[in-house]
Amino acid sequence: MGNFYCLHLVLLLFCFGFFVNTLSQADSGSDAITAVYIVSLKQAPAAHYFEEQLRRHNRHGHGFHHNSSSSSGRLNRLHKPRNNSRYHPSSGSYISRVHDSLLRRALRGEKYLKLYSYHYLINGFAVLVTPEQANKLSKRREVANVVLDFSVRTATTHTPQFLGLPKGAWSQQGGYETAGEGIVIGFIDTGIDPTHPSFADDISEHSYPVPAHFSGVCEVTREFPSGSCNRKLVGARHFAASAITRGIFNSSQDYASPFDGDGHGTHTASVAAGNHGIPVVVAGHHFGNASGMAPRSHIAVYKALYKSFGGFAADVVAGIDQAAQDGVDIISLSITPNRRPPGIATFFNPIDMALLSAVKAGIFVVQAAGNTGPSPKSMSSFSPWIFTVGAASHDRAYANSIILGNNVTIPGVGLAPGTDTDQMYTLISAVHALCNETILANDMYVGECQDSSNFNEELIQGNLLICSYSIRFVLGLSTIKQALETAKNLGAAGVVFYMDPYVIGFQLNPTPLEIPGIIIPSPDDSKILLQYYNSSLERDGLSRKIVRFGAVASISGGLKANYSITAPKVMYYSARGPDPEDSSLDDADIMKPNLVAPGNLIWAAWSSLGTDSVEFQGENFAMMSGTSMAAPHIAGLAALIKQKFPHFSPAAIASALSTTASLYDKSGGPIMAQRAYANPDVNQSPATPFDMGSGFVNATAALDPGLILDSTYDDYMSFLCGINGSGPVVLNYTGQNCWVYNSTIGSADLNLPSITISRLQQSKTVERTVANIAGNETYKVGWSAPYGVSVKVTPTRFFIGTGEKQILTIMFNATMNNSVASFGRIGLFGDQGHKLNIPLSVILKFS
Repeated sequence: MGNFYCLHLVLLLFCFGFFVNTLSQADSGSDAITAVYIVSLKQAPAAHYFEEQLRRHNRHGHGFHHNSSSSSGRLNRLHKPRNNSRYHPSSGSYISRVHDSLLRRALRGEKYLKLYSYHYLINGFAVLVTPEQANKLSKRREVANVVLDFSVRTATTHTPQFLGLPKGAWSQQGGYETAGEGIVIGFIDTGIDPTHPSFADDISEHSYPVPAHFSGVCEVTREFPSGSCNRKLVGARHFAASAITRGIFNSSQDYASPFDGDGHGTHTASVAAGNHGIPVVVAGHHFGNASGMAPRSHIAVYKALYKSFGGFAADVVAGIDQAAQDGVDIISLSITPNRRPPGIATFFNPIDMALLSAVKAGIFVVQAAGNTGPSPKSMSSFSPWIFTVGAASHDRAYANSIILGNNVTIPGVGLAPGTDTDQMYTLISAVHALCNETILANDMYVGECQDSSNFNEELIQGNLLICSYSIRFVLGLSTIKQALETAKNLGAAGVVFYMDPYVIGFQLNPTPLEIPGIIIPSPDDSKILLQYYNSSLERDGLSRKIVRFGAVASISGGLKANYSITAPKVMYYSARGPDPEDSSLDDADIMKPNLVAPGNLIWAAWSSLGTDSVEFQGENFAMMSGTSMAAPHIAGLAALIKQKFPHFSPAAIASALSTTASLYDKSGGPIMAQRAYANPDVNQSPATPFDMGSGFVNATAALDPGLILDSTYDDYMSFLCGINGSGPVVLNYTGQNCWVYNSTIGSADLNLPSITISRLQQSKTVERTVANIAGNETYKVGWSAPYGVSVKVTPTRFFIGTGEKQILTIMFNATMNNSVASFGRIGLFGDQGHKLNIPLSVILKFS
C-alpha cells in the first residue's frame, strides 16, 4: 500500500552505517551502466551446514520424532541450527572475506561495490557491477547463479472479537495476557515507531522475558535512539544498500534507520502483536481499544521498504537472512514483487528461495497475496512453502449520511460527528461563496476548498460548506485536512464533499473529520445532492445573482460503528488464483491463496511521522485496507498455534489454519467474493478456492485441528526437482543436486491441505497423509466432486489413534471435455467433533 544525495555514493553508504567493500583504486575508465545483481555460490549456506550437523548427530542415537509432543524436539530441530551462529561469531565474517576474495579475483582491478554478504540462508552476495562484470562472475566455477535485482512493493479494534479470540483462542492460552508469549514475529516492512504504546513492555505486571532462542540486536541511530527496543520490541535493523546505490534514497523521508517514516510497518506489526487494550483516539474521537492477534508475542523489525520508492529484492533477502539468523519463529511479509519472476517457474526467485531456507530452519512464513485482484491469475505470492493470505471484510462498518430538506437521505463516509439532531443547516457551495467571483475563472479547483482566503466568511459562517472531491485528492494534490482547515477558519457548521463525475469507481476509505462532515463517494448520489441544491437557489430575475440559499440539510455522523453487515466477503482488490507457474501463465497444481483473513478497514497503530496516508498524518492510529493488513492477522494467529504446539513444523501450522477455515459468512450463507472494482457489492458471487483458498480463518478451531497434513523441506525439494529442466536452477539456488532426491513429485502430490489439478488427462490418483495430534477418533469421509469430474476417496471411514497416520487415496476421472475451472471439497468428520475441509480444484479436463 506504499506510494509509488548529498554525498558521493561510498561516503553515503558509510554515513548510513552499511559495511561496504572498498571500491578498487584502479579506475576501469568505463562509464558502463551498473546495476545490482544477487550472486549465489555453490557452497551451501550456514543454515544448511548446521542442519547437516544435526542430522549426523541424530543418526548417532539422538533422533527427533516429528510428532513428539515434547518441547525438546523444538529445541533440537528448530532452534539449534538457527542459534549455532551465535556461538560462531566468526562464521559470518569468514564467509564475507571469501566473497571479497572471489570478487577481487574475478574482477581484477575493476570497480565494483559489494552491498551485502548473505551467509545464513543463502551463500552469496549483492554487488553493484556492470552487465559485463556480472557475466564474468557467472562464469566462475564457484558461482551458481547471478540474478538482476528487482523491485518490490507494500501490498485493530474489532477483528479480535470478529475472530472470536477473547472467548476462544485467547482463553485456551490463558487469556490475552499470555497469548503468543515466547514467540518472536519478524516483520520485513517499512520499519516501526518504537514510541507507540502498542509496543511498550511495561503495561502488564507479568514478567516478560526476551525468548532465549532469539539473538537479534537493535540498531541505534538519531531517529532510533538507544532504549528504543525493549522486551516487546526485541530487534530492529534496516537494509537499504540496493536502494542507495540507485541514488533514490531520500534520507529526510525514508530514514536510514529502523524508524518508520511511512506508517505501513507500524500498522502491520501492531495487527499481529500489538499490546492489548490500547485506546484508539483519532481526530479527537475515541474508537475503542486496539489489540494485536497475539498481544504477548515479541516483535523483531527488518526494515527493507521505504516511503518514496518501495524496495528491492537484494535488501529484502538481506532482511530475511538476518531474521532467520536471529532466531525468529515467524516471518510476516506484507510485500509482493512488482512483476512476475521470469524463468522456468515463478518459485525460482531470490525471495522465495530464501524463504524456502527459512522454512527449512523451522520458520513459518506468511505473505500477502497482493492487491492486484479481482482478475484471475493476479496472484503475487507463488510457492507452496509460503502461506499466502487474501483480504476479506469483517462485520464492522462506519455509516454516515446526510438528510436533505426534501427528506432524501444520501449515504456517505467520514469518521465525523453529526450536526445537532434537531436542526437543519443551510447548504452553500464553495463556488457560490467566493470573495471575488473572478477567482473562479482563474482557479478551476477553487471548489476543493483548499484556501480559506478565497471565500466570504460571512456567507459560510454557521452553514454547511459544499466542496468538490476531484482526482486531485486521489493524487494527493488536494487534501481533506486542508479543506477541513478552510471550513474551520470560516466558521462553517460542517462540510459536505461531493464526488467529481470524473472520479469513476474510486473506493474511498472512511476518513477522520474533526468537525461535522461527510464524503459522498457515489457520483450518482452526488448528482442528487447538487440537483436539490441548485433547484433550491433563488436568483434575481434580471442579474441572475443568488439572493437566497434555499437548500438545507443535517449530517447524521459516522463515529458509531454498525455491526450488522454481511461478512466476511472477499474484497475486490484481493489477488486471485489460479497460481501462475511461470511467466507464460501456465497454471501450477497449487492452490493460492491459502486462505483469507480480515484486511479491509483495519484500525491499527500508526507512526507519528507516517506519511503513507495523508488523512491520518500526525495520528496515533490509522484505518487501512489491503492484503497487507490480512497477512499479519495470520502471523499473529500462527504465533498462538506455535505457542500451543511448539513442535509443529511450518507446514503443520499451515495445515491447522487451512483445514479448519470457515466456508460461510456470519449469517450462514456462502462467503461471497467481489468481482469488480466499480460497485463491488453489486458485482459479487460465491467465492471459490481461487478467491478464498480454504476459506476464512477460524482462529479457535485452528488451535484444535484434530488431524494435520505435514510436508518437509525434502518434499519441497522433490517438487522443485520434478519441474522440467529445473536441475541446474535448483543446484544454483540451494547448492543441492536433484539426483540426491531419488524420486521427484508433481505439485499435486505435495501433501498440501488442498488438491489442485490444472490439467486432468482422463484420470489421476493422488494421496494425502493425515496425522492425528488429538485423541483416538473415528472419521467419516464425504466429498462433493468438481463439475465435469467424478471423485472417489478411500477409505470412506477410518479409526486413527493418537500420533498415528492415515493415507487417503483420491481418484479423479474427467467425465467431459471442459476448460472452465470447477471446484469441490473433501470433508473429514470425526466422532469427537473435529471437522476438516480439503478444497478440490480442477481446471482443464479431457475425458
